[in-house]
Amino acid sequence: MKDPAQLWLPVLLYLLFILAFVAGILLLAHWLAPPRHRPVKDMPYESGMDPLGTARLRFNIRYYLVAVLFLLFDVELLFLYPWAVATHGSGGMPAVLRDTAFATVLVFLGLLVVGYLYEWAKGGFRWR
Repeated sequence: MKDPAQLWLPVLLYLLFILAFVAGILLLAHWLAPPRHRPVKDMPYESGMDPLGTARLRFNIRYYLVAVLFLLFDVELLFLYPWAVATHGSGGMPAVLRDTAFATVLVFLGLLVVGYLYEWAKGGFRWR
């Protein structure tokens, strides 16, 4: 049997070649490209009109709360999808493992429902 280092050597060489190639292309593009910094190009785009103020605006904190809630419930689906796919064709899985997996998902969903109810009670879904 070959040494593990010999087995991974082609993969390592391939990765090094790809990194060198990408770095070379990026450097070549940087050196050959004409400079394009002009005041008009550095201005924020506003439908072809002159800007009417600064482009740096403060967002209301509610937008961040909505984004965090979206991520929370989106990550829930990331965990549920593999479970559903794995247990869909579980004909060869013992009944004990199926029941354990189902109980685990019920606990997971229960925790998410508790979090949802807490957020609802705190008014996280009300736009004030």
